[in-house]
Amino acid sequence: MHAKDILIEGYGRIREEVHAAVEGLGPDALHARPAGHANSVAWLVWHLTRVQDDHVADAFGLDQVWLAGGWADRFGLGLPRHDTGYGHTPAKVAAVRVGSPGLLTGYHDAVHERTLGALRSLTAKDLDEVVDEGWDPPVTLGVRLVSVLSDDLQHVGQAAYVRGLVRGSAA
Repeated sequence: MHAKDILIEGYGRIREEVHAAVEGLGPDALHARPAGHANSVAWLVWHLTRVQDDHVADAFGLDQVWLAGGWADRFGLGLPRHDTGYGHTPAKVAAVRVGSPGLLTGYHDAVHERTLGALRSLTAKDLDEVVDEGWDPPVTLGVRLVSVLSDDLQHVGQAAYVRGLVRGSAA
């Protein structure tokens, strides 16, 4: 198995878990915030997708799906157009409201397809290319892709946990 195939497998698992985390949830469950201030399922899925979109686009020199695909307008969140959710306050988390799980999965699927297209083009040499010199050591494409994969898996795990809390309290 080649490194790009492992990355494709890993990003595919994110997509599967995103769908599992949101499917069947209504607006109240999507936006429920445990303890009144924790992140909601909707915010977690939006954020992990925005991070993947932003970071993969930057690493491969592509346009963000959020902007080029019209998703920022469809979501209509009233946040800055390049906002990924990093450092959001509880008030900003509360501002991320969506009408249905389909909006979240639609955006995630579009980002996933663009990510897969970029990953399929990879060579082993590409993974060693420095994509961010703002760190010591500089970040290579391989490290960036694993970093996004790790971050997204953590956030989708949190979304699944919040889903369980919300569904459990409604039972």
